[in-house]
Amino acid sequence: MHILFLCSWYPSKVFPTNGDFIQRHAEAVSRKHQVSVVHIISKKGIKKTVVEVEKKGNIAVHIAYVKPSSFFFFKWIRFWTAYRRMIRQIEDIDVVHVHRIFPLGIFALLLKYRKKYHYIISEHWTGFHLTKIKPLSWFEQFLSKMIVRNAHFTCPVSDDLKRSMIKNGLLGNYVRVPNVVDTHRFQPEEATSREFTITHISDLNDDHKNITGMLSVASELSKVVPNFTWHFIGGKKEKYSALLSELDFRNAAINFIDHIPHRDIALYLNKSDVFVLFSNYENLPCVILEAFSCGVPVISTDVGGIREFFPSRFGFLIDRGDEHALKEKLIGIHKRPIQRHSEMHQYAEENFGPEKICDSFTKLYLETLN
Repeated sequence: MHILFLCSWYPSKVFPTNGDFIQRHAEAVSRKHQVSVVHIISKKGIKKTVVEVEKKGNIAVHIAYVKPSSFFFFKWIRFWTAYRRMIRQIEDIDVVHVHRIFPLGIFALLLKYRKKYHYIISEHWTGFHLTKIKPLSWFEQFLSKMIVRNAHFTCPVSDDLKRSMIKNGLLGNYVRVPNVVDTHRFQPEEATSREFTITHISDLNDDHKNITGMLSVASELSKVVPNFTWHFIGGKKEKYSALLSELDFRNAAINFIDHIPHRDIALYLNKSDVFVLFSNYENLPCVILEAFSCGVPVISTDVGGIREFFPSRFGFLIDRGDEHALKEKLIGIHKRPIQRHSEMHQYAEENFGPEKICDSFTKLYLETLN
């Protein structure tokens, strides 16, 4: 089949890692189908819209860079013009697959009304859990409801996200399809580090990922487990410099590592004794699934949809913000390592591998066509 991916998020020259999990969905689907990706993004410094097309295997990625505007009307006109320019180059579409409802879901709605193309949705946005803090505008709320109602299937990455979407009034035909993991790249390897090594990977946003909480735990842990290493990967340490000086780590190495290519994440995970996620809220983080695929145990807060795909023998779930529990679980893994490498990898392959996710979407595509 030929599947049109309408992606509100996708890696681009403006945001190289934004929506990389959607890119991996496209790669999984392309194992059996032709995939055309359409993405539109504002880019500073350009005077007119630039469309770039990159083809690799069964995937053709069409990205339009449009001139920014603070006025919604002008921004919408530029997005609409760019969309029409790209869609003319794409023929014989069987099913439309929307990733992130708003704004590109609008185009899926128009394609259904004008050309009778049916569509499904994959939703990833954590913000549906935070409507009291960051409410949707009435316009986005109205259109999102209409887009979901007209979709043949809406596929949140977790049932927890489904519940949050329904609370927001988005009523539709829901089928859970999780994130995908490249289980060929994320394979267990023999750990080479002799020191106890902890790893955390994220954008290092403190409100979301609770970096300060983990640093506080690291300070307490250093009094019990000397000479360990804790990697914080995904951002710069400047905003935490004052706290690092105050905590004064002497018996532990706290390493902040800027953004790394996704292909290098497996290298750090395979050097780790445990992966830690201490978030205040989540959906279904890809990096937990990738840790499992590498045979690395995980300690995570019990938030979002994490529990739905977290076998208890693969690590520990703790309450949000519970620093004492995090320290105790780290001490426990230091004393009694969890070594279920092949079992964890097999679990990842059976539930999140590219073949599994491709088969899940293929079934939905066929039902949509029929």
